[in-house]
Formats: sequence, structure tokens, C-alpha cells
Amino acid sequence: MTTDLVAHYRALLAQHGPGAKAVQYADAPTQQARFAVLAGVDEKLGSVLDVGCGLAHLCFYLRDRGWGGQYHGVDIVPDFVDLARDALADDPLAEVSLATETLPKSFDYALLSGVLNNRIDDNWGFATGMLRRMWNAADKGIAFNAMTSHVDYEDPGLWYVDPMKMFDFCKRELGGHPVLRHDYTIRPGGFPFEFAMYVYKSPRSVST
Repeated sequence: MTTDLVAHYRALLAQHGPGAKAVQYADAPTQQARFAVLAGVDEKLGSVLDVGCGLAHLCFYLRDRGWGGQYHGVDIVPDFVDLARDALADDPLAEVSLATETLPKSFDYALLSGVLNNRIDDNWGFATGMLRRMWNAADKGIAFNAMTSHVDYEDPGLWYVDPMKMFDFCKRELGGHPVLRHDYTIRPGGFPFEFAMYVYKSPRSVST
């Protein structure tokens, strides 16, 4: 699986160059729309672990909006890691490394965008295993997105999952406090074909 995915993303990089399409986004605006949703997990993000960071576009997105926290991106594609390291060479609070079975720890939030989308032999096992690792790496919580099963068309190369099944996993097996977001589109007037989840380690206080 890993070898196939690395080859897939290397081909995209060779075809499109180091932009949003290299990491399988349609374009930069839709990539950034997803970033905006994930960053909504907390107005004060603190430190961030970016799982499946690609070319570290999330770091640049957050920096452009005034975020000054520590960033660590991990990815399985060596080409992405090398390019991201070069791009962030002047950022003393940013680091990128090749993904291993053990994620770096002691980050406030672990974020993941698009990593769960490609169809593989055991998507559910891969997704839940990854979310457990993210949960163990984060001090405050995690945020991720996935394709929703509530659609009228499914691309055969993509994985669609019932949002409530994912919510149940996060509540029962992670033991966290999940928030399901199925209220957004990544293009104005578009169809909500994906969802995002925030899962907190502590309950959130409600202001009155």
C-alpha cells in the first residue's frame, strides 16, 4: 500500500509541480477551504502535528494568518519531505520528517487532511489505526476530514464512510469528545461531499 501511494504522489508531483494538485487537491482554494475547517478546532491552536503534510502547505496557510506556533509535518513521500524542508528552512519553529509507525508527541493538536480519501484494501482499519496514533500524539485533541457516505455518486478510487460510524468510534474507542461538522462545502454553492471531525480530550466550556 505505502509503495503504491508514494508512486501515486510522485507521479502527481512530476505532472503538476509543488502545488495543491501534487497532493491531490483540485486547486489551492479548495485546499485552503479544508485547512480553514480543520483550523477551526481551536482559535488558539498552539503547537500542531500535521499528519500527511505533503508539501507543508498547512503551515504556510496558518503562518499567513498570523499563527506563530510550533509545526511538525510528517509524510510518507520522501520527495514531499525534502521539498517541504527546503521551503521551511528559514522557519525556526517548523520541522518536517518522514513518517514512521510512531508519530512525534507532545503537540497540542494533530491535524489530518485528505489522508483517508484513497481507497485501499482496509480503509477502516487504516483510518482507525491512524486516528489512534494521532490521539496518542496530541495533548488537546485532533481534527480530520473524510469523504461522507451521504452522496449520490461515489468515485471508485475514493473511500466514503458513514460520519456517524466515525463519530461512534471517536466517542467509544478514543474516549474523546467529538464534534461532527457536515455543514460546509469547499466551493460556494457546492455539494457537501465530505465531513470534518474535531475530537477533544476534555469537554468544551459553553459561554452564556
